[in-house]
Amino acid sequence: MVTARQGHSRTDATVRCGAATLVLLLAGCAGGGADGASDAKPSGGVPSTTTGVAPETPLSSALPATPAPGEAGAEVLEVYRLMAAEYEKAYRAASAEGTDLERYMAPAAAGEVEKDLARLAGQGAAMRGALGHDPEVTALAAAAQPPTATVRDCVDASGWQTLDTTTGWRIPRPDDQPSRYVATARMEHRPGERWKATAYTVDGKRSC
Repeated sequence: MVTARQGHSRTDATVRCGAATLVLLLAGCAGGGADGASDAKPSGGVPSTTTGVAPETPLSSALPATPAPGEAGAEVLEVYRLMAAEYEKAYRAASAEGTDLERYMAPAAAGEVEKDLARLAGQGAAMRGALGHDPEVTALAAAAQPPTATVRDCVDASGWQTLDTTTGWRIPRPDDQPSRYVATARMEHRPGERWKATAYTVDGKRSC
């Protein structure tokens, strides 16, 4: 098992090409209506959410074909951190425009996030603050084709709030939702590409 603290120091110089702390927290948006959207204001919580993914499009032929086994866990954590940073940026603006989400998430997973951002914006809401992360690699198959890994993150949302952009009021988190909860990311490394998140699950009811 590679912890966040162990992985960070080993990869500052080697993994600038891709990474992130993927938690990405979805704003509390309730679907409804004929197209799945709702005019109701979202709760301040984070619903359980899962994103799936299609095969990625190559980003750069200059990237390594496969990760070295001894470095793979640290690279996964670095990509997860970078992804999480872009994820938070997108939710603060209620838009993925101007972010590098697709650099660290496979197309299908990024598309699910963009749909949720559109719902959030349509409800006149956005996120404020910052998320805390404590990710660790809980599974790693560096020799698989393609190599895969699983990241489990304990997300601290105590400083993360939903804002009603019309009134400027903060929307409180539901009483039954813990301030620290579990997020899980499935990461994959295809030849000539960076590690990317191909699936991301937020379990807002599971405390950690």
